[in-house]
Amino acid sequence: MGAERTPYYRADLALIHHEGFAFHAEGCAPGILSLLESVRARHGLVVELGCGSGLLTKHLVDAGHRVIATDASPPMLDIAREYAGAVQEIRRLTLPDDPIPAADAIVSVGHVVNYLPDADAIEHALVAMAEALQPGGLLAIDLCDLSYGEARSAPSTGGWVADDWAIITEFSVPSSDRFVRQMAIFVKNEDGSWRRDDERHDNVLIDTGSVPSCCPATACARISGRRSETNACRKASAR
Repeated sequence: MGAERTPYYRADLALIHHEGFAFHAEGCAPGILSLLESVRARHGLVVELGCGSGLLTKHLVDAGHRVIATDASPPMLDIAREYAGAVQEIRRLTLPDDPIPAADAIVSVGHVVNYLPDADAIEHALVAMAEALQPGGLLAIDLCDLSYGEARSAPSTGGWVADDWAIITEFSVPSSDRFVRQMAIFVKNEDGSWRRDDERHDNVLIDTGSVPSCCPATACARISGRRSETNACRKASAR
């Protein structure tokens, strides 16, 4: 998601994602909140990476967490400002180079780091997350691993329709470490006509067995691969 890459989640897709694809954040929220209970109890700060339209953010805020919510997509952040509630701060942050605020917990769902351009950028982002954690902090993320692509190796197409939007997505795995979604996006205008946008999302799949070795020695990783799982990495407490 560097400056020269076509932006992901422009305005129309951001709207569709918010209205039609909340299920992943909704499914992850109970487990994330359980993991973060000790952080909430001590009034710790949670930094959310890739907050999108604030679907998980709202759960965090409603549970009483202090949250800095970040994303690389300005249209997603615009929705989050309206939706997520009393967030301490909402800011644009693009991995892997933008600094991550020091935090007692870092959370990220929706395989955010898999949107980075290559494995080196993903490693850079994971190291930055581990280094941003305060002693005793917790990292809860999901990742797409190589088996995610293996399970979806046959090209396929899916479509979703609502009253005022529709999306058609072609899925492909051009190589063992790439998962691609090519999307045709349709949104109804106020006059009843329809407009179209197109986005291609390239996700880099990684061997999650290598993740612990890329974190600093102060981090003890417990991160496994599949997209739907939520996992934690605890930073060793300072003695």
